[in-house]
Amino acid sequence: MKTIEVKTNHPYTVLIGEQLLPRTAELIKDVCNYQKVAIISDDMVADYYLNTVVSSFSTDKQVFCYIFPHGEQSKSADTLLQIYHFLAQNQFTRSDLIIALGGGVVGDLAGFAASSFLRGIPYVQIPTTLLAQVDSSVGGKTAINIPAGKNLVGSFYQPARVLCDTNTLSTLSKVNFSSGIAEVIKYACIYDRSLFEQIQDIQHANMTDIITRCIQIKADIVCKDEFDTGMRMILNFGHTIGHAIEKHYHFSTYTHGQGVAIGMVKMTQLSEKAGLTQPGCAQQIIKLCQSVGLPTDCEIDTQTLFDICCLDKKNLNQSIHLILLKEIGTCLIHKLSHSEFQAFLNQSKDNQL
Repeated sequence: MKTIEVKTNHPYTVLIGEQLLPRTAELIKDVCNYQKVAIISDDMVADYYLNTVVSSFSTDKQVFCYIFPHGEQSKSADTLLQIYHFLAQNQFTRSDLIIALGGGVVGDLAGFAASSFLRGIPYVQIPTTLLAQVDSSVGGKTAINIPAGKNLVGSFYQPARVLCDTNTLSTLSKVNFSSGIAEVIKYACIYDRSLFEQIQDIQHANMTDIITRCIQIKADIVCKDEFDTGMRMILNFGHTIGHAIEKHYHFSTYTHGQGVAIGMVKMTQLSEKAGLTQPGCAQQIIKLCQSVGLPTDCEIDTQTLFDICCLDKKNLNQSIHLILLKEIGTCLIHKLSHSEFQAFLNQSKDNQL
């Protein structure tokens, strides 16, 4: 088992290894002096892992479970209110504990509920997808979607512990696994060229080592900029366009990772045209994405894309912060006014992304 310390204002430990779920109670016993546990999960993850986690607790703990329908559509205010009602109905207090068992949707929802119910209840992240293990479970970002856009309502709230059980990856579909690889590619592009080389043959790579490296990178960045006002913005590489694609297609056509993959490719193609990125980087990303089954293109006109991006939470003072590559392994934050951003997008042929 590998351990990473995330030294934010509220420090916590990330554990990475095999067969952690059956040891859940043992591995989190010191996070707080809780008597009640609320396990929040979705219906797909619960079928696989809920009983294993519940069975890890002794009879002196009260364990309650809230299960909601899987999918991005559940990351909503309606589901959040239902979770609040569940916690209130079962008389949860600030000395109790919430566990987020699942992928990014579960982690974001349960984390936001934990941050806001009674103004804060300790919670533990148990990410069961590759994407959640390498990215969303660490760093303290919690959120829900609203009709105007993705993750526009949320909070910064660090978990008390994160358990990454690599055995859960065996139950992922090819689509969900490749969606997680998109975030791995992101880390490699912005921070670690050697990781980019390492994942060229992902089928034979050591996933524990890859997950550990991604979390190390994120921990390093988050500890320097916990509240996303500077360096942490680089973790959004590919996400400005990716989130817009997800919203445009109503969170049904492309997964988050697929949107990020397209966003990384398109942003790099545009920044190469603008002379900001070393030529050939986009083609390297395309080749790697395609090798793991990720899309690298979609049909969306630049005006539609611009309109959606202007509602993105990364907008500040009528400007947008784009994360661009200098080369594979090195990135920069490029601030543009809205008019400059529109011109940047319009480098595309026939105003099509």
